[in-house]
Amino acid sequence: MTSLAIGVDIGGTKIAAGVVDEAGAIVDTTRRPTPSTDVAETERVIADAVAELRSRHEVVAVGVGAAGWIANDLATVLFSPHLAWRDEPLRAALADRIGVPVTVENDANAAAWAEHRFGAARGADVVVAVTLGTGIGGGLVAHGSLYRGAHGVGGEFGHMTVVPDGRRCACGNRGCWEMYASGTALARDARELAEASPVAAHRMLALVGDDPDRLTGPVVTQAARDGDPAALGICAAMGRWLGLGLANLAAVIDPTVFVIGGGLCAAGDLLLAPARDAFAHALAGRGFRPMARVAVAALGPAAGLVGAAELARRAAQAGTVSAPSAR
Repeated sequence: MTSLAIGVDIGGTKIAAGVVDEAGAIVDTTRRPTPSTDVAETERVIADAVAELRSRHEVVAVGVGAAGWIANDLATVLFSPHLAWRDEPLRAALADRIGVPVTVENDANAAAWAEHRFGAARGADVVVAVTLGTGIGGGLVAHGSLYRGAHGVGGEFGHMTVVPDGRRCACGNRGCWEMYASGTALARDARELAEASPVAAHRMLALVGDDPDRLTGPVVTQAARDGDPAALGICAAMGRWLGLGLANLAAVIDPTVFVIGGGLCAAGDLLLAPARDAFAHALAGRGFRPMARVAVAALGPAAGLVGAAELARRAAQAGTVSAPSAR
């Protein structure tokens, strides 16, 4: 019998949950908005999404991929720049509500694991996953092991400084990479253009009823795919920032492949072509070293969900997490 697990991917704007089989295929899904400022409500929504799926499927475990820094206990969210969690015992908060073993993992770590097991990085020795959403998430799989760091918070690539004293980030620092290459950055740049030059931004504004506050990353991406010169320019600029960050990571990690995932992958080569060019131009020792491949996540925005489910299934089968006690 196929062993099913539920993966839950918690982002800054949405909670996506799905039932995943042992081959990494999603057999059922549900989605809800993220109540990002309310810890208790976020946990209630997660439990409700899981309960909906469990009403239709028998599962062995639930994996929660959270947008935040997860301690090595795979239970505690130490900090989340885009959500309200601060030293939150998330596994304990969810376990009795959910009723099956629960594992908590960083969402980008989960995505990296999914791409290593089932996706664009299958068979690669060293995999760096970069997820582009509200911010930038990162994950590292080296020689078959997921690297979490000494305290569980390794791989937070989005918070490396690329512009000293640059834009203020939700983490409290300035000039973080995700302030220049993320859905937040894409929307901010579009709104700034609309304010400075409504004529230049008129095609994007037409998509949102001339309300610049409604300009989002997906709107900019759609406008770029439709050939809007302003949106194309914004995507190209973000791609260059993305490529610069990849070159910095390559200097430290030397990966086999970069896997670019998250919702902004919908932009495709409008984003990745300038990113690859900038990466090749900024790579240290270019021309005298192997250059990592830059690939689009094969599992798309679902990678975090799939990886969270697979990690939870493995933990349950290994006996490293147990079912909650009966009350």
